[in-house]
This record gives sequence, C-alpha cells and structure tokens, in this order.
Amino acid sequence: MSEIFEEIRALCAAAHAAAPAFAVTDTETRHRALRAMATALRENAADILAANKEDLARAKENGVPDTMLDRLSLNDERINGMASAMEELIALPDPLAERETLHGSPKIRITKVRVPLGVVAIVFEARPNVTADAAAIAVKTGNAVVLRGGKEAIHSNLAIVSALKGAISALGLSPDLISLVSSTDRAGVDALLSMRGLIDVLIPRGGKGLIRHCVENAKVPVIETGAGVCHVYVDRDANEDMALAVAINAKCQRPSVCNAAETLLLHRDIAPSFLPRFWAATRNWNLVLRGCPASRRILPAVEPMPEEEYATEYNDYVMSVRVVDSVEEALAHIAKYGTHHSEAIITQNDDTAARFFGMVDAAAVYRNASTRFTDGGEFGLGAEIGISTQKLHARGPMGPAALTTVKFLVRGDGAVR
Repeated sequence: MSEIFEEIRALCAAAHAAAPAFAVTDTETRHRALRAMATALRENAADILAANKEDLARAKENGVPDTMLDRLSLNDERINGMASAMEELIALPDPLAERETLHGSPKIRITKVRVPLGVVAIVFEARPNVTADAAAIAVKTGNAVVLRGGKEAIHSNLAIVSALKGAISALGLSPDLISLVSSTDRAGVDALLSMRGLIDVLIPRGGKGLIRHCVENAKVPVIETGAGVCHVYVDRDANEDMALAVAINAKCQRPSVCNAAETLLLHRDIAPSFLPRFWAATRNWNLVLRGCPASRRILPAVEPMPEEEYATEYNDYVMSVRVVDSVEEALAHIAKYGTHHSEAIITQNDDTAARFFGMVDAAAVYRNASTRFTDGGEFGLGAEIGISTQKLHARGPMGPAALTTVKFLVRGDGAVR
C-alpha cells in the first residue's frame, strides 16, 4: 500500500477511535470547544495570514484566475468572520438535545434521539474558510472530521488546523477529532473514498469534476454538493429595475461561488429593453456575455457559444444568455442544464411565480431575490458544511442538523413480541 494511503488510514482510524467519546459529550463541553477555537483563530491570525500569503504567491505563479484567488485569500476581517461564525453556532439550538417520545406498542417505551454521524470527511478546493467552518460544525454536533483541502490552500489549512487542534487539546479533548490530510496528491482523495468502516460520510465541496469523481468512485456514503449552474429568469411581467438589481447581484457580487448565477434567461417580450441595460450596467466588471442567436441580434456584444456551454459553471465574470418564448421554455432549459442548486424568477405575476416554484427541481427557488442568498448564515443555520444538491438526508444549505442522524432508544420490562 502507498505511503499516502497509510497516512490517511491512520488519520481516519484515529478519528474513528476518538469519535465515540466525543459523541456523548454535553452541549456545554462542545460549546466551550467552539469558544476556544474562535479565540485560537484570532490569536493565531498572524501565522495564518503568513501561511495564506505563501499560498497566494504560489497560486499566482501557477496562473490561478483572480476570481479564484479571491476565494483563497484571507485577511483579518475574514479570519474574524470565521471566528464569529463559530461563536454564532453556539447560539443555535443543539440538535443532539432533540428528544421525541413515540407511541408504538404498549409493551415498550420508545424515545427517538438525534446523534452524530460519527466521522465526517470533507474534500474541498481552495477555500480555507471551509476548513474552519467544517471543523466548527463537526464540533457543534459531536462528530470527528477529516479534512482534505486543495493544494492551493495547503499552508493556510495547516495553520488553521494547527490552531484548532491546539484549542481543543487544551480543553482535554482529543486532537484527533480535527484532522487534515497533509498530502495534496490526487491519491489522497481516492484513499479517503475507500475508507469504508472508518468514515461514516464524505462531503465533496468544489467544482463539478471533483464532485463527480467522488460520487462515482466512493466506497463510503457521499452527500453531493455544490456544483452551481444557477439561472435568473426575467419574466415578461418583471419589474425591470428590480430585475436589473437582482441579476447584477446574482452574477457580479462574487462570481466565484456556487450560488452565483451563470445563465440569464430572458422572456422575448422583455429582452430587447432589458439586455442592453444589463450590459451597460455590468461594464464596471467587464462582464463577458455569451448567448443564443436571438440575444446576439438584440446585443451584438453577446458572443456566440455552443449549446453545450449552457452546462458550464464559469466561476468568473462570464455569463450565458438565452431568450425564451415562455416560462415553460425557461423551465425546460433549467431542467436540462441546471444542477439542482438555486434558481430565480423575477416577475410580478403570481400565477407565473407559482408555476416556477412548483416545477423547478432545485434545493432553493427564489422569486424576486438573488441566488446569492443560498447560504447557511443567510438561512439562519449558522456556518454551513456545504450546499446539498441531492434529495436524501440533506438538501440545500447544510447546517448542524445535517451532520446528525437518529437513534431509537427502546425500553421494556422483559417485553416480547
């Protein structure tokens, strides 16, 4: 077996051994750990920023695009935000405190309780804030976590995890509850995918290629997340000023994230007036538009593109455009090219909005609001572990409850059936 495989097996085995004792800790113990972790991030900010500076320098040398550098970059404000997110988790209800009495057979007494999943593995790309968020939600819910970040953020991640491990160790908790795979070789991902019996669930966060690889090759349960080909459909009955504000925010506010819009769908009746306004309003970002023949006839600046590009998650200041004849055509386009993440309609027509809400198959569906709101914090869930685009167990922004499952405690007095 390879050295990488053995390293990861040892990390997972240590996490697996530490998880049971942590699973039965009380709420205050876990909240005390979160406070210590938040303090550690702030106290070690200089070391974390120095490590991040090294990551940014290497990423620039390797030609990483500016929009992706933004995802990688840390500063004092972002580190404080990571720490604050941990503190905000403390204010949220403890999902492990949930108890429900079930009324089944009179011979037995049944209590349904919520318990941790056990060992959660997170595979993600160049977003060091995910390191802190994932560790925090795992601690909140009594889980152990094994993290594997992308090579672009390795020094940042090592510094963050070192601070967090030190914080929980000082409280007498096992440092093995938070682990980072130090190897950035692709073999490390494949090793994690094979850790059946040691990992209870694996959550990939990143581009479509990473997520597909994990889903198709995992021998452990996987929660599919993240790939965001999100659409904004501007209906014939839209308020144009509102539509302009929402579409610009959805695309340009932070284009590198999964809840940014990638495609602008325009009803034929509104496209001639709206598209030139949208183009003019996005000149500050040098937004590139690519689209269908109808959109190019309205606005010559729209570049031609092959049909299959509508499935592209650009993560950049690039947006595809399509002119449609009806909400039904918009729905058909979303069904074909969407990733079940976040979809928006801009309309003043209640019937059209109701049809859109009912027919779109996505984790989050918006009316007259930006797709950028698909976020654990914005939804009141605190820091998030990811955005699930599947339907089983968890869907949409995954807060603490998504890292738990249920157990049935059954008591009797010699009961037999």
